[in-house]
Amino acid sequence: MRRIPVVLLRSPLPLLPIPLPVRSLIPYDNGVSTSNPSDSDVTSHFIGNFRSVFTTSLPPPEWVEPFSDVSDVVSAPHQLEPSPWLKQIINLLDGSSHMEANLDSYCRKFFIKLSPNFVAHVLRSVETRRNPDMALRFFHWAGKQKKYAHTLECYVSVIDVLLLSGELNKFRNVFVELQRMGFLMTISAANSLIKSFGSLGLVDELLWVWRQMKENGIEPSLYTYNFLMNGLVNSMFIESAERVFEVMEDGKIQPDIVTYNTMIKGYCRAGKTQKALDKLRAMEIRNVEPDKITYMTLIQACYSGGDYDCCLSLYQELEEKGLEIPPHAYSLVICGLCREGKHLEGYAVFEKMVQKDHKANKAIYTALIDSYAKSGNMEGAMKLFERMNMDEIKPDEVTFGAIVNGLCKSGRLEEAMDYFKFCDVNGISVNAMFYSSLIDGLGKAGRVDEAEKLFEEMAEKGCLQDSYCYNALINAMSKCGRIDDALELFKRMEDEGCEQTVYTYTILIGGLFKEHRNEEALKLWEMMIDKGITPNAASFRSLSIGLCLSGKIARACKILDELAPMGIIPETAYEDMINVLCKSGRVKEACKLADGIVDRGREIPGKIRTSLINALRKAGDAELAIKLMHSKIGIGYDRMGSVKRRVKFQNLVDR
Repeated sequence: MRRIPVVLLRSPLPLLPIPLPVRSLIPYDNGVSTSNPSDSDVTSHFIGNFRSVFTTSLPPPEWVEPFSDVSDVVSAPHQLEPSPWLKQIINLLDGSSHMEANLDSYCRKFFIKLSPNFVAHVLRSVETRRNPDMALRFFHWAGKQKKYAHTLECYVSVIDVLLLSGELNKFRNVFVELQRMGFLMTISAANSLIKSFGSLGLVDELLWVWRQMKENGIEPSLYTYNFLMNGLVNSMFIESAERVFEVMEDGKIQPDIVTYNTMIKGYCRAGKTQKALDKLRAMEIRNVEPDKITYMTLIQACYSGGDYDCCLSLYQELEEKGLEIPPHAYSLVICGLCREGKHLEGYAVFEKMVQKDHKANKAIYTALIDSYAKSGNMEGAMKLFERMNMDEIKPDEVTFGAIVNGLCKSGRLEEAMDYFKFCDVNGISVNAMFYSSLIDGLGKAGRVDEAEKLFEEMAEKGCLQDSYCYNALINAMSKCGRIDDALELFKRMEDEGCEQTVYTYTILIGGLFKEHRNEEALKLWEMMIDKGITPNAASFRSLSIGLCLSGKIARACKILDELAPMGIIPETAYEDMINVLCKSGRVKEACKLADGIVDRGREIPGKIRTSLINALRKAGDAELAIKLMHSKIGIGYDRMGSVKRRVKFQNLVDR
C-alpha cells in the first residue's frame, strides 16, 4: 500500500509524525471520493483514526505553558508568543453550568494538562478578572488535574481577582488555604498581595505577608514599603504608617513622592491637617518635589476644615511651581473664597481658570452668584447668571435659590417672585429655601399677609415647612405687632415636630418685651433653658435689652452670672446693656451698671469707661461724653486722708 509523508497540522494539536494510509485521509460523499480534503477534514480523520488504531498506546497528556518559545523560527532571541491554547481555554470559561465538563472534555480530546503558570496567567487575564465566580470555579477545577499542585502565583492571582471585585468571604477561604500550604514567599508575590490587601485595608493579612517576608529573608523594596503604607493608611492605622515612614527615613530605602503623598493622605483623613502641611515642608528639605496630587490632597483637606485662606495659599504655591492645576482645585478655591465672602478674589481665580481653558461648572457659578448676592451686589450676580446661561450650563434649584434669596434681601421682591414662578412652571424643584427667602423678604417689607399665604401654600404643595420658614414668618409677625399670632405659630411648630431653634426663642422674647409682656418673655427664656437649647449672644442681648428697658437691670446681671457656669459668656453683653440704657436716656442706670461691672471685676475699668463714652456719644449726649473723657471717673482715685478710693461712674450724674 502506498504511504504519504508526515502530515503537519495547523490546529492547536501536538505535532506527531504518524504515517497513515491515503484512503483514511479522504472523506466520502455519496460514495464519490474527492482528492482535495480540507484541513478540518484531515484533522478530524486524523484524530478519529489515531484514536481507533492507537488506543492501546496513547501518549501521556502534555503540560502546556502560557507562552511558546519561537526563537528558533524568528530572528529575535528568546522570542515568546502567547500559546494558541490560551485563547481556546479562555473561550471555554463561559460561566455556564457545563463549564468544568467542557474543560475536561477539551483537555482529554487534545491530550493536554494546564500547568500552574498557565492557570495563573489565565486568572490574570482581563476576561477572567471581570467574573470572580468564574475565576474561582476555574481555580478549583485546575487544582483537580492529575499530578497537579497550585503554586504560590496561582493563589496570588485568584486572590487579586476576588479582592478586586470585593468578594471578601470567598477570598478568606482561599487565603486560609494559602496559609496552610506553607509556600516560600517571593518578592513579586509579596508585592502583589500587599497591594491587594492594602487597597482594602486588610491589616491582619497585610502583616501576615510582612512576617512571611521577614521569615524568608526577603528585603522589602520601595514598592513594598509604599504598598504597606497605603494599606495602613486605608485602614486608618496612621501611627503604624508613621513608624514605617520613620524606618524608611532612617534606612537605605528613602521615601519618594508616592510615600509622602500616602502619609499626607493619612494625616488628612485623620483630621491632622497641620501635620500634613508640615510633611509638605519636610519634602522640600529632603529634595522631594511635591506634585499636583500632593497639593490637591491638602487643598481638599483645608477646604473640608473650613481653612479657605490655606486653600488659596496652596493654590498660589501650585501656580508658582508651574504645576498643572486640576479643575477640582479651582472649584475648591473659588467656593472657599465665596464662603468667606471674598467674592472679588473668587472671581479673580475664576478668570484665571477660564484663561487656562478650563470650563467652569455649575458649583462654581452658583458659589459666585450666591457670594455676590449676599454681598449686596445683585447686578454682579445677575451678570454671572447670564454668563452661566451663555456657557450652556443649566442652573438648578440651588442656583435659582441663591438668585431669589439675593433679590429678596435687596428688596426686589417682584423679580424674586417672577423667578419663583418660573421654577414652579418649568419643573425646577422649589424647596424650603425658596419659600423661607420669599417669606422673609415679604415680612421685612411689611407684606405679612402675603408671607402667611405663601407659608400655607407650602403645605398644600407638599413642601416641608422647616424651622427657617417658621422663623421667617414668626419674625415678620412679631415685628408688625402680631405677637399672639406668632405665639400660635410657635405652638403649631411644636405640635408638628419642627425643631424650635435658639433663633425662634430670640425672636419671640424680643417681640414680647416690645409689647411689655416681660414675664411671658422671662418664662419663654426659662423654657428654652429647660429644653437644653443653649443661649447665644443674640438671645441674651434680646433678653438683657428688654430687662434693662423695663428697669430690671439687676435681673439681667443675675441671669448673666447664671450663664457663666454653662460656659456662655457673651463678650459684648455689658456694652450692649450700657448702650441701650444711654440710648433711652437712662444715664444714671447706665452709670450704676458700669460701677457694678467694675466692682465685680467683670471688665477692666478702662474698657467700661470707653464703652460708656461711646454710648453717650451715640445717644447724642456729647456734653456728658466729653465730661467723662476729661475726668478721673472710672480710672482715677480720690484720697480721703490715707484712704484711696476709685472715682465711681455714678459721680458723672451726681455732680
